[in-house]
Amino acid sequence: MRLSLSKGVWMLLALWGLSTGVLKAQSNQFRIIEIRGHSGSHLYGGETLGEFLENGYGSGELRLGWQSDNETVWSAKYGQPSYGIGFYSGNIGNADIFGNPNAVFGWMTFQTSKPLRRNVFEISPSFGLTYNLKPYNEATNPLNDAIGSRFAVYFNLHAGFSYQLTRELDLTYGLDLSHFSNGRTFVPNWGLNMLGLNLGLRYHYNRLQKQVDPGLYPITVVDARRKRASKQPNELINASNLSFYVAMGTVQNYAEDGIVGVNRYPAYSLVLDYEYRYNTMISFLAGLDYFRDESLKPKYPDFKDQNLWGIHAGAAFHFWRLAILLEAGTYLSDDKGKDFLFLRPALRFDWTKHVKLQLGLKTRRGASADWIETGIVLTPFSW
Repeated sequence: MRLSLSKGVWMLLALWGLSTGVLKAQSNQFRIIEIRGHSGSHLYGGETLGEFLENGYGSGELRLGWQSDNETVWSAKYGQPSYGIGFYSGNIGNADIFGNPNAVFGWMTFQTSKPLRRNVFEISPSFGLTYNLKPYNEATNPLNDAIGSRFAVYFNLHAGFSYQLTRELDLTYGLDLSHFSNGRTFVPNWGLNMLGLNLGLRYHYNRLQKQVDPGLYPITVVDARRKRASKQPNELINASNLSFYVAMGTVQNYAEDGIVGVNRYPAYSLVLDYEYRYNTMISFLAGLDYFRDESLKPKYPDFKDQNLWGIHAGAAFHFWRLAILLEAGTYLSDDKGKDFLFLRPALRFDWTKHVKLQLGLKTRRGASADWIETGIVLTPFSW
């Protein structure tokens, strides 16, 4: 664990150095260093790990970040959010079963309270890669039905407060949900979901201090943190578009299907979407889904029986050239044992006005992973 932790910290510092070099030419002088601890309980849907998860989990993270000080950029519309990179290390249960997971991730923090308040409400999503897991192995680790690979997606959503203690220091606290999953690229994959409390300290500093007065006892002291301005009102857009989303993934068959041996299959998604962009921040979506899951082949050998049709609706939160989507849908045809509800959380990047890249997770049985969708969105019709 020490070796993995050391590697993770050095990786984080290297990314921080690279980011600092890239941003040096821009006016990003306000920096953040934060440490945070987590503790809570597991939300587990499998069958074999209950007694190994009943004592909950503990974890810690280090975050390095910055905040734009340019009011003309997109961030002014969102209250100047802070953003950066982070490193996570956790004890989530018996290390002989789960390993000692670490993660490297990107994060963004949106503060929603009015400026100049000492106690500020904030929402902070994080997304990255978990490693150093100990996966399921039929001979050496047969009880681990949660994770089937050494690597997994890391996702965390924090909702809480930051309380300004001093000019430079904040106390952060709140609730958060953490999730590890490989999206059924390897089975078993019930995933690990952890809900709990977090507590941390956030330190603010300004890179300009070294240029203005680098002395041990400076006479001229610059602001340590961004003086957050009031959020600019959202602009009404009232625009519509029609798009085509084409994506694919790779999956293994479920162990509970009773199929001898583990095989790998392709899976495809073809989506027709109508999107109504209400304002700069929010849009609403609805559409028709076609899925093809070739892991159904052992149980449904006919070509047409590996196809599924569905409908969905959802919403998207937009910032910069990114959008966070959450869609919920149901099947119009036989669900082939996937149950009636599926979700699609996704991250979309607007490459051009008509071409977008999207990475998402299509689920089954509510929130259990079905496959990771990697694809492209084409938007030829807008009005």
